[in-house]
Amino acid sequence: MGFQVTRATNRLLGLTKRLRCVCGGTAASKTISILMILIDYAGSNRNKKIDVMSESYPHLEDGAIADFKRIMIDRGYWKDDNWNETKHFYTFETDSVIKFISIDKLGKAHGPRRDVLFINEANNISWNIFDQLKVRTKEIIWLDWNPVTEFWYYTEIKDRIEHDFITLTYEDCREALPQNIIDDIESHKENKAWWKVYGLGQLGELEGKIYTGWQIIDEIPHEARLERRGLDFGYTNDPTVLEDIYYYNGGFIIDEQIYQKGLSNKSIADTIKNLVNPHTLVVADSAEPKSIDEIKSYGINIIGAIKGPGSVYQGIQFVQAQKVSVTSRSVKTIKAYRNYLFSIDKNGNVTNDPDDKIHEWSNPMDAIRYGLDSYRPKKEKKRPVRRKVPYQGVKLRMTSY
Repeated sequence: MGFQVTRATNRLLGLTKRLRCVCGGTAASKTISILMILIDYAGSNRNKKIDVMSESYPHLEDGAIADFKRIMIDRGYWKDDNWNETKHFYTFETDSVIKFISIDKLGKAHGPRRDVLFINEANNISWNIFDQLKVRTKEIIWLDWNPVTEFWYYTEIKDRIEHDFITLTYEDCREALPQNIIDDIESHKENKAWWKVYGLGQLGELEGKIYTGWQIIDEIPHEARLERRGLDFGYTNDPTVLEDIYYYNGGFIIDEQIYQKGLSNKSIADTIKNLVNPHTLVVADSAEPKSIDEIKSYGINIIGAIKGPGSVYQGIQFVQAQKVSVTSRSVKTIKAYRNYLFSIDKNGNVTNDPDDKIHEWSNPMDAIRYGLDSYRPKKEKKRPVRRKVPYQGVKLRMTSY
């Protein structure tokens, strides 16, 4: 299915103010629609400079850049010679340029001026950085975000600065969504906190968030020591996820290595062999012993995670107690961390079980738990105590011949 103009696109085209704020739920076509508008703007206006920004380049590469390329190819606009792979910008025949930039440090915001700015997932950018970018933008500023929690839009812009505001949901993109995606979204209605944010696009606080306080870092320190790899199996519906786990300065660093569907066990093994320190211990989901045995037969140092009654919650508690950092290139893992929730029961109470309906977020978190949980001290089984019997001597049985 090609990229099409949806109700979301038409609603965004109706915005007129300099600052255009787009809040919305999942599959609402926020980013796609804004990119389509920017492409048309660049193609019909001369010498315009348009910057698309996000928290990190990996985040852009996995999201906005990939979407931009797909839209351009789908519409027949794409020309390889017009794309600068090194500096991440595309030059149109009008000499207008769309450039993709990561703004993860305030210093990067003190750059050249631009005509149009689009900040993707603005809630992951600090107010200070946005404030610097705003005064260096001449014409239009687009912001989009999922309303997971309150951030500077609600405190610094909402009632203080003139702007357009719009909320989009999957209903605004229904004509472009496959029915299975719609069914999956609507299957979460019973989780009221999730539904409020991702279904209805309303400001909420994701109730039952499992992990908090993780730090995002640009690079792995040279002194960090790779000690484990966590592996969660997938194939058709779920991705296979492999996470490197480093120990550093009393905490752990997570670095995403694999997040891909359709991988065979041989492909997993081949990938591991090409990683740094390929003999590092891999701790995998023990629910697939045949896969573990096959991967081991290819020369990989792999074992199954220890499971048992309560092991998932105990493992989560152990991970919660650790100091954890994630590399900025681990885009899927960061998204999973931000959205990994405990399930809500029919009475609206948070349980001790992760919400297994949201597989997209559980796969990376399971892989991390398998790897980190292998550090957790396991209780030794009590051995049966043998009663000591006092020595009574040897009784001889007399036999007559």
